[in-house]
Amino acid sequence: MLLPYGKGRIELDVDFMSPPAVLDYRSEADLPADRIIRSALEQPVAGKSLREAAAGSKRAVILISDNTRLCPSRLFLPALLGQLNEAGLSDEQIRIVVALGMHRKQTEAELIELTGEEVFRRVAVVNHSALSEDCVYVGATSSGTPIEINRIVVEADLRIATGNIEPHRLVGVSGGVKALVPGTASKRCIEANHALSQKYKARLGDPDNPVHRDLEEVMRVVPVHFLFNVIANHRRELLEAFAGELVPTHRRGLEAARSRFFVNADTKYDLVIASTGGYPKDMQLYQALKTLQNAAAFTKPGGAIILAARCEELFGNGIFQYWIETVQDRNTIMARLNEQFVLGAHKIAHIQEIVGPYTVYLHTDMPDPLVELAGFIPAPDLNATIRSLRFGDGCEVAVMPHGSLTFPQPQSP
Repeated sequence: MLLPYGKGRIELDVDFMSPPAVLDYRSEADLPADRIIRSALEQPVAGKSLREAAAGSKRAVILISDNTRLCPSRLFLPALLGQLNEAGLSDEQIRIVVALGMHRKQTEAELIELTGEEVFRRVAVVNHSALSEDCVYVGATSSGTPIEINRIVVEADLRIATGNIEPHRLVGVSGGVKALVPGTASKRCIEANHALSQKYKARLGDPDNPVHRDLEEVMRVVPVHFLFNVIANHRRELLEAFAGELVPTHRRGLEAARSRFFVNADTKYDLVIASTGGYPKDMQLYQALKTLQNAAAFTKPGGAIILAARCEELFGNGIFQYWIETVQDRNTIMARLNEQFVLGAHKIAHIQEIVGPYTVYLHTDMPDPLVELAGFIPAPDLNATIRSLRFGDGCEVAVMPHGSLTFPQPQSP
């Protein structure tokens, strides 16, 4: 069996007592990408078509995902630009903003890869800045989150959000409003919203929670005029697309996403071997931890998880790395985070939730000392590590080849 690792694959070469279970999402496409895009734009779920929404606009902004996401923006951007042109907007009146949130900015080569070279040469493409001085304060939500949004986004009179829909542990589901917030919000705004997760826990695949409602409340003062959301697989292939008014369109897409990404988790395993699905989900530990959370949901308490994640960008977040490398005692970290939410450092709490009930090994390009500081056991030889785990007869093993997209089916409330 071959497991995705970075932009390549590694061979799982172990003789198990019985074949391992394979836990995977539904990744097949039913139609070619161009037909999926055209159908979504021609038949909006709700509200106006993009041409109608753009009529009379003078400045348009399209929000797209960065390269840690699977959204294949380069496939649908030409169609969006074409409809804006037909509505009377020139390329000079359109900007594309990469909705980074607090992720690192993209290089020019990465911007070209995200948008396609033709689009990059036609339209101004810029990285979002989460600095407060590059954002505009426009009020606060009822939860007290300060609404500070990228100046370019606020000043546009037509805002188009794009992105892909997946279950999301912090807010319930990705896509929809997340392109706007946290995508184009200030650090202060993002941190205040994320801090709500300490008090409120979202249910996977369900946007009906205070953290997600806080995001959508931002649209009362900075509305999104059109949504183009997709469902994509680990190869960035387009599976489905949904367009129209944000909330009803997002909810329609969510129904389709649930049917693809959720897997029954009634059966638990002694050993779960999980790949993130390779690049871009294993570029950095910050993102790879999402796969670890999914794998834990399929593992028996006291069992073992082996995560294969290349992590060529190491931790992927400066605050996360700083706390891991400098704060001596993990209990001190947890006490600090309980007192005050710290964006980036909050990932350490996610690690602690897993390394207690489970033994966690990490097969990665990260140096062993960093793996150990993060709280994991280095597994430089994946197959040798698996063979060393002598669970004996009756050991139940599962493999997750695309763990970042394979989520446990939530229990009924």
